[in-house]
Amino acid sequence: MKKIMYLLLALPLLTSCYQQERNCKDFKTGKFSFEYEINGKKKTTYFERTENLEIETFEGKTDTSTVRWVNDCEYILQKVHPKNMQEQKAVQMRILTTKENSYTFEFSIVGDANKQKGTVTKLN
Repeated sequence: MKKIMYLLLALPLLTSCYQQERNCKDFKTGKFSFEYEINGKKKTTYFERTENLEIETFEGKTDTSTVRWVNDCEYILQKVHPKNMQEQKAVQMRILTTKENSYTFEFSIVGDANKQKGTVTKLN
């Protein structure tokens, strides 16, 4: 009984030391895809990111944003040619976890507390 009690007491200590993998440098540049659903239909965005630019293609339309890295796992996207007031707002991206060829991220308009999450797959 004492062993079980000690195990239960030690469990929070063991799990608090666990840190998810984050090899963000592996995803700074390359070709990627991002799948998501809109109104029950699966959509895919493809993009290529260099150190300073991200070129995105969605449904045959291409858009370019500048990339400013805050640290190895966070960057800010700013549209080069915004078409409206909403597109003029910068987007903050943060890589939360990484796997072999994908990463989970959260994003929001800079200054907005409403964050969304997604998963990106590296194609090359």
